[in-house]
Amino acid sequence: MIQACIFDLDGVIVDTAKYHFQAWRRLANELGFDFSEADNEQLKGVSRMESLDIILSWGGLAVPEVQKRKLAERKNEWYKELISHMQPDEILPGVPAFLQELQQLGIRLALGSASKNAGAVMQCIGLAQQFEVIVDGHLATRSKPDPQVFLIAAEAMGLLPGQCIVFEDAESGVEAALRGGFYAVGVGSPAVLGKAHWVIPGFEGLHFQEVLRHIQA
Repeated sequence: MIQACIFDLDGVIVDTAKYHFQAWRRLANELGFDFSEADNEQLKGVSRMESLDIILSWGGLAVPEVQKRKLAERKNEWYKELISHMQPDEILPGVPAFLQELQQLGIRLALGSASKNAGAVMQCIGLAQQFEVIVDGHLATRSKPDPQVFLIAAEAMGLLPGQCIVFEDAESGVEAALRGGFYAVGVGSPAVLGKAHWVIPGFEGLHFQEVLRHIQA
């Protein structure tokens, strides 16, 4: 019996990917190269330091560990400045109504994000109080497709993975949910997220009973 829903943050509840892209691209430009929004798709669901490693490889740069930490922190300061201006109207369409329905049905809510800034974003958009558990990059040390972030969330609620549905927009996130024994609902393209139990284009008009029917089919 499903008792909880665990949501990724970026691309599921809000679109902070654009802010990550702006900050990472600014860093790349300072280092003398550029990358595209299409390239940026490879960073979805990946931790900050692993994202930096990928970006440095695009620029063909080998950087000592100490300098890498400084670069990552510089990017994070730019990103935090960008997200500090986020407002509730940046919540993706349909999400508030779906969350409200879940709460009315007694379904528990958790967040499972690789971002160390997930808590700050949730405060800015006014959703932090609605979520029983927020697991971010400070608590989860292993990146998706490792299921650690979702397992921590389920354990914090005293639930088994099979009692939870994970909503994810990244292929690595869907894989993490499946590896952990969770039900997985992809948010986005079936071509990318086809391994999920069900894929939705977004939350507009979505009802929980519809989700249950598809994941149990």
